Amino acid sequence: MHFEKKKPEWLEFDLLEPYPHVIHGVFLRHGGVSAVPFMSLNLSFDHGDQHDHVKANREVVHKCLGLPKILYANQNHGAIVHRVTAKNGDKLPMADALFTTEKQMGLAITHADCQAAIFYDPVHEAIGVAHAGWKGSAANIYARLIETMQREVGTQPHQLLVCISPSLGPDHAEFKNYKQELPQDFWSFQPKPNYFDFWAISRKQLNGAGVLDKNIEISGLCTFCNNDEYYSYRRDKETGRHATVIGLKG
Repeated sequence: MHFEKKKPEWLEFDLLEPYPHVIHGVFLRHGGVSAVPFMSLNLSFDHGDQHDHVKANREVVHKCLGLPKILYANQNHGAIVHRVTAKNGDKLPMADALFTTEKQMGLAITHADCQAAIFYDPVHEAIGVAHAGWKGSAANIYARLIETMQREVGTQPHQLLVCISPSLGPDHAEFKNYKQELPQDFWSFQPKPNYFDFWAISRKQLNGAGVLDKNIEISGLCTFCNNDEYYSYRRDKETGRHATVIGLKG
């Protein structure tokens, strides 16, 4: 993973560097117009920011990536997967994972602490995004997306590339009621009591779905730890949301 040193700033994944037609980025919190506590590149309409500020911030992302259209997932911490086609309007149905084979169209997830993952199938030229908070992880949303892509476009998991955004790290992912909230097969991923390594959990889930270890890039950057660059709901409660975007050039 590397930084694009521009304003606004965004991260790009090394795993996708050999594919220049795959446009992607994880946008950090600077370079927008939102005021405190959303300062400044908040990209979600759903958490109290002014509508015109978010609209202006999304236009910044649009210009940075140069994609004619970016569709943002309509998220609800579920595990629904939706295929996006050229017939979709600007408003998508409720789904926390999207995929498409359309060119010149970006797919985006908004997030703060939750994982945003991007998927690229270089054989079938298919892309996907998924939003995984603890509920999405518990439902194994990554495997659900992979299974749907395999069924509908022929994606083979061993050929799939998967990259995961900065998110809540194991030093801050505390779940005091984990026995009620998390599946039992997560319980061994505690570096210390009540704290969970969701980066390792996600890697295990992706491996279990057939994704090769060499084809997974997890940023390993904790959103809670760095207030200057990242929004964190766990840290701040009222705050903005990043966007992670992927699209294919025509």
